[in-house]
Amino acid sequence: MCGPHFCSMKITQDVRDYADKLDIDQNESLAKGLEEKAKEFREKGSEVYL
Repeated sequence: MCGPHFCSMKITQDVRDYADKLDIDQNESLAKGLEEKAKEFREKGSEVYL
């Protein structure tokens, strides 16, 4: 699945870049990124459609 807002190859590269920036491995970066997004979701009221 690809499109202007979703490209699996770009997302994979973004994860690698994020891991490099934080100097951690890719699995750790996925967990950390999910934690950050979960926090952001809760802060915005836990609503799927705003």
